[in-house]
Amino acid sequence: MENGQGLRARLRHLVDSNGFSNLVTVLIVLNAIILGLETWPVAMEMAGPLLRVVDRVLLVCFCAELLMKMIGQGRDFVRQPWNWFDTIVVGIALVPSTGALSVLRALRVLRALRLLSMVPRMRMVVEALLRSLPGLGSIAGLLLLVYYVFAVMATKLYGGAFPEWFGNIGASMYSLFQIMTLESWSMGIVRPVMEVFPYAWAFFVPFILVATFTMLNLFIAIIVNSMQSIADDVARERSETATEEMKTFTHADHMELLNELKALRTEIQELKDR
Repeated sequence: MENGQGLRARLRHLVDSNGFSNLVTVLIVLNAIILGLETWPVAMEMAGPLLRVVDRVLLVCFCAELLMKMIGQGRDFVRQPWNWFDTIVVGIALVPSTGALSVLRALRVLRALRLLSMVPRMRMVVEALLRSLPGLGSIAGLLLLVYYVFAVMATKLYGGAFPEWFGNIGASMYSLFQIMTLESWSMGIVRPVMEVFPYAWAFFVPFILVATFTMLNLFIAIIVNSMQSIADDVARERSETATEEMKTFTHADHMELLNELKALRTEIQELKDR
């Protein structure tokens, strides 16, 4: 039992070390490069078999890494969402990609997404996106309402003259989405509409101001706020850890000083006794 616990402790220390994380990151980048080379006919003609062998070797390495984490981290392994993500991504590559499952061959490139779990900065960005989902959902609902109102108005105002753009509410929402992205919105849609309806700018300009410059900036603001919140949490955790370490060191120094004083007092007492 003690040997098993010692092995688990050593494995956990290994998989949590920076060197191990850096090695896995290098292997992920190498695997991503190989998957890209497999789409290049010239590379496949020159070194196709070698690339496939290296890809399989890297897959074995990833499986071994997950196994080491499972053993080393124990129950903590299933409590970390990033471990579930890594397991699913690697597990997809283990499913036979033949017959009806041949589409899974294209999903092997998902292994490159493991960089998100290995690079702390990337992981922070993803966590910020996940944390901001409730706020983003509210903004998306408000944006959908704005789209619906403007789409109904555009269908009633311009649907008769421009049915290909505003003939129904679906076509109007798609046209408004194109206008929101500012993709050929002026020369492609708005100016032709203004040739028939000269004051159409009074409809489209406010829509752009509301949908593009206001709503989209709200999306960015929520994500930035989530990233700042995560950064503050990380800084607070580091500060608490540093404080605990300082307390530990201070207590150790204090005990060492007391022991030295006791030893000195003992020596003085011995000299007096002589």
